[in-house]
Amino acid sequence: MSNSSASLPRKFGLIVFSFVFIAAGIYHFTEAEGFTAMLPDFIPWRAAIIYLTGVLEWILAIFLFIPSIRHKTGVVIAWYLVLIFPANIYAAFASIPAPGFESSPPWALWVRLIFQPLLICWILWATKLPYRANNGYVLSNDLQNKLKH
Repeated sequence: MSNSSASLPRKFGLIVFSFVFIAAGIYHFTEAEGFTAMLPDFIPWRAAIIYLTGVLEWILAIFLFIPSIRHKTGVVIAWYLVLIFPANIYAAFASIPAPGFESSPPWALWVRLIFQPLLICWILWATKLPYRANNGYVLSNDLQNKLKH
């Protein structure tokens, strides 16, 4: 499979992920109370954290469209998803419903935890460097030219 045909699904995945992150960022504002509830009471400035992470998700979604920083942005997003994972664990243990819902069945709170690792795999797959059949990474022509000079 050629690099161009292999990259089409990744490009599509990247675009969809970006829209998911933009929607999630908007959701941080429209359902701020629900997101704030997912943070333990001992955390200061909970509402501010929710609004800032919403803006951060917008910025990261936009950065995904900048080829020169796409791979690094994917790694940053993966780490971001790891860092916010404890909030989902706390919500599951404390039976806090998903933002926007008045209640959630207990099983749904635990199933939700599965999606974080899937999002991490998704973004790392969508933003990785082009892959070659011999298990080596291919640098873009532009980057190869920059490295030669």
